[in-house]
Amino acid sequence: MTLHPPRPRRARVGELVQIDGSPHDWFEGRGKRCTLVAFIDDATSRVMHAHFAPVESTQAYLNALQDYVTRHGRPAAIYSDRHGIFTKHDPEDEAPTQFHRALATLGIAGIQALTPQAKGRVERLFQTLQDRLVKAMRLAGISDMASANVFLETYLAQHNARFAVTAAESEEAHLPYEGKAEELARCCAMHYRRKLSKDLVLSFRRQRYIVCTQGAPRYALRGAHVTVVVHGDGRIELLHGQELLPFKVFDVAQDVPEPLDDKTLNTRVDELLEKRTPKKPWRPGPDHPWRQYPEPAPSGGGQLATP
Repeated sequence: MTLHPPRPRRARVGELVQIDGSPHDWFEGRGKRCTLVAFIDDATSRVMHAHFAPVESTQAYLNALQDYVTRHGRPAAIYSDRHGIFTKHDPEDEAPTQFHRALATLGIAGIQALTPQAKGRVERLFQTLQDRLVKAMRLAGISDMASANVFLETYLAQHNARFAVTAAESEEAHLPYEGKAEELARCCAMHYRRKLSKDLVLSFRRQRYIVCTQGAPRYALRGAHVTVVVHGDGRIELLHGQELLPFKVFDVAQDVPEPLDDKTLNTRVDELLEKRTPKKPWRPGPDHPWRQYPEPAPSGGGQLATP
């Protein structure tokens, strides 16, 4: 008897997309450890999206979602594990996660698996890539994320040609995204809710943001809740409903540490250890040209003895 019997594939591309991230030493010590985030179609085992990110974070998945929807449209459902990136574990906290909010805005269902075996297609994908992709990048001399992400475009096309299967039905389940590119980018950014003061000021990450009224007082905004939108590149927007609010920042930017979860904790600790490890002084090797110079003559007031 099979402990985890295989589940039949979905019939159409875009009905169900399995997603996950794989932290791994992808560059075999030639570069920093990182995470490969992948979206794989359940009907065909086709890798629909993959990219390397420093850590497995909410923003990494939001970036992947933005690219997926741009390229393929909106799938019916996305299948993930039960990590806090995808679902809240506090029954009294009804607010959605950042990723779930983005899915709901796009009309995509988010489904969480009860066990890793339930999303076996993406798990087996990482087993394959940790062998084949690692070797391919070694042969290509790739040792950084930027080069690896460029390499993935060609590599995944070859991977899909070899391992993907044909869907049972030819018609896809994707729905087109009909919004603007900037609206999709805004949807796939981080959203934080803040309240404006009577002076139209809000505080965010130890900085004060002042809404510009351009000479015309806007009394309706006093005490209103606005959304601080933080894009992956650090760009910030203020939204009141669908209206973009002009603003200026009053304070100097400060380095505010973000709360860490178990997926990002190890990376953060590795960074701290790297900073506190003293660097060894550089010493030239025995064959370095500096070693070839003759020894300096001894100093002193006496005269050298004649032979």
